[in-house]
Amino acid sequence: MTVPRFLPLYFSFAAAYVLSYTYRTANAVISPELSASLGIGASALGLLTSAYFVAFAAMQIPAGMLLDRYGPRRVEPILLTVAGCGALAFAASDDLAGLAIARALIGAGVSVCLMAPLKAIATWYSAERQASLAGWMMVAGGIGALLSTAPLAAALTLLSWRGIFVVLAVATFASALCIVWVVPDTPPHSHAAGWKDQWAGVKKVFGSARFWWVAPLGAIATWSFMAVLGLWSVPWLMEVNGYSRTVAADHLLVVGIVILGGYLGLGFFATTLRRYGIGARHLLAAGFGLHILMLALIVMQALPSTYVAWALYGLGSAVNVLGFTVIGEGFPPEAAARANTALNLLLFTSSFATQWGIGVVVDAARTAFGIDVAGALRLAFALVLAADALVLAWFALGWRRHALVAPRARVVA
Repeated sequence: MTVPRFLPLYFSFAAAYVLSYTYRTANAVISPELSASLGIGASALGLLTSAYFVAFAAMQIPAGMLLDRYGPRRVEPILLTVAGCGALAFAASDDLAGLAIARALIGAGVSVCLMAPLKAIATWYSAERQASLAGWMMVAGGIGALLSTAPLAAALTLLSWRGIFVVLAVATFASALCIVWVVPDTPPHSHAAGWKDQWAGVKKVFGSARFWWVAPLGAIATWSFMAVLGLWSVPWLMEVNGYSRTVAADHLLVVGIVILGGYLGLGFFATTLRRYGIGARHLLAAGFGLHILMLALIVMQALPSTYVAWALYGLGSAVNVLGFTVIGEGFPPEAAARANTALNLLLFTSSFATQWGIGVVVDAARTAFGIDVAGALRLAFALVLAADALVLAWFALGWRRHALVAPRARVVA
């Protein structure tokens, strides 16, 4: 098997992942405009934004089967075309239903923007390099996160939010063409024989004890962070800390820069650290430990600098991609996409529930207890913190059983 050069693949996949991340977090910055245009409350805004996550999650299992059968080059461009059409529909919609449907099309269309390159990495590159290469893919996500903070807020002074989504649609169509042109097909031996075997592989992934050791931490800690950063960070910074939207967006820019630095660290050093016995599971536990500690300090407002608190909160989350690496150690390359998308299904289901759930808690707390938005947000974030702490404890409990030996059970018959 000829191993393709990583850089051409990287830039092709990275462009799509930048767009995916931009779509995911853009609503955090444009939320005041959306609320003003539609006249909706916090729970409706959370539901609208979360339509992305519902569609994204719904695509994970079929997308994993498609990626393992046909490879990234044949699957991702088709889905990106769907995302581009969704962005155009979002720009043209005037009511909540239309925007939610368009947001769902975007979520479905970008559903493999990380899974496709991870499948390619698992197929073509050695296990020792995979954590570093995955880290480099997350650098692209970090760039997308940066573009959807202060730069997006600045773009709103030149274009309406509708115009911004038209620009994103054009870029998405161009990214699809780039992947078709640059990325080679995966080798035939990585394709499953048929859909029956593919589905059997999916069931074996969900029946794996190793999967359920990692999945709760990934599902709750990773995507509660995405729910917070993708929507509720700006309301928190404005309502609880009393900042303007510009200052809140500046906080997100700092968080994005720090996360990008964390991804660069994985890209440069993960392979070297593995040689010294520090594997993906160690980095995953340490990163989320920091992440949860910082969320506690944010909720308690215990640090004098909100920039430092939010930056370190983001830095801890930079290990999120290693959840896929840790799970992937238990499955062969030809089942990599199904293992990864099974985890991603739980991640985005959790993100939908958290993003919408925070809005529901905020509205319910204000009604039931007569508290202001700031107090309701504190209650919602405290519930997120409790859930994060529980899943980290679960990961620690399974450490001896699952961390020392990574089974390589074959999923595909």
